[in-house]
Amino acid sequence: MFAIKLTLILLSALLYLVGSGCWFFWIAPCLLEDGETADILYAFAGTCAWLLITFGFIVHIIKTARPTAAGGR
Repeated sequence: MFAIKLTLILLSALLYLVGSGCWFFWIAPCLLEDGETADILYAFAGTCAWLLITFGFIVHIIKTARPTAAGGR
C-alpha cells in the first residue's frame, strides 16, 4: 500500500511541476506577447486557476498530514 501512495504522490508532483512549467514558460508568455484584451484575460484566468489548484493541493497535503487539525478528534 505504501508503494502505491508513494507512486501517486510522485506522479501528482511531477504532473503539477510539468503543468506549472508549461503554463509559466510556454502558454502564458504566448498569450501575453500579442497584447490583445482577450488573450490577457485568458492569461489572467489561467493564472487564477493555477492559484486555486495550488491552494487545493496545499489544503489536501495539510489535511492528509494532520487529519485531526480540522476539528476532528
